[in-house]
Amino acid sequence: MNALVKYQVDPVVRTKLDFKLDEVPRFWFGGDAFRTRMFDALSLTFPDGERYFIESVRLFRDKITDPDLKQRVADFIRQEAQHGLAHDKMNQVMKDQGMPVDQFIHFLTRLFKSELKNRSPQYNIAMTAAAEHLTALMAETFYSKKETLKEAHPYVRALLAWHSIEEMEHRDVAFDVMKQVGEVPESTRKFALAFTTFMMFNFTLYRANVMLEHDGFTRLERLKMAAKGLPWFVGKKGIFSAMRSQYLDWFKKDFHPSQHPVIHQYQTWIDTMAETNDPIVAGEAFWKAGY
Repeated sequence: MNALVKYQVDPVVRTKLDFKLDEVPRFWFGGDAFRTRMFDALSLTFPDGERYFIESVRLFRDKITDPDLKQRVADFIRQEAQHGLAHDKMNQVMKDQGMPVDQFIHFLTRLFKSELKNRSPQYNIAMTAAAEHLTALMAETFYSKKETLKEAHPYVRALLAWHSIEEMEHRDVAFDVMKQVGEVPESTRKFALAFTTFMMFNFTLYRANVMLEHDGFTRLERLKMAAKGLPWFVGKKGIFSAMRSQYLDWFKKDFHPSQHPVIHQYQTWIDTMAETNDPIVAGEAFWKAGY
């Protein structure tokens, strides 16, 4: 393992968590339709994306001899399965609102099946490791500052908090599989993050636009929303722009995800969840502990 690795935590599988998503209002991000649908569009990717990650890692399970990595892979798979189930419920909420969820899911299912069938195992594990790096950074970005999700509904904020905690716990699993048994060229590893970022952003923006159209907003209204809302995400002081330095670390030859510290209030979520067994209370404590 890379000598600079300092912040590894083991995955913990948590099941049967209820986030009361059926009680969440239509525009749950403080009434802001654009921000709501951007997050919703990102959530749409997770169920099929998580299943793709699981299959990508499973391609290498027979090659793994390190018992510690074997256990972490098993826990990674179980965590990802739970994430898929939780975001399936979020997707159902959107479907009940009249969103074309089935259209999006059908496309994603075909896309990921094609990747697994037509691309090499090396390509798929690299894409998975890159996506895990990206989602772990998003977790840090969303919760390190209270202001970021201040206007989000507490129940969605709790869902994303739990997902963020577990992304931090298994952020290095696919990476270690890739490095220890994947035989992935450096050029493929570096390409994977750039390509994943491009595709994720464009698919998210496209799906958000389609959903806003189904919400009844005209093309001009949607353009104005994007012009006003996108800088919050990717502007000079946007929430994603803030993770630029850690994002670029991926391209260093000696990079490992666990060189980055776990978010400072990680233990707050762990302790609150242990005390209350309530993911909504734990999520609120986690958010409030931000800077």
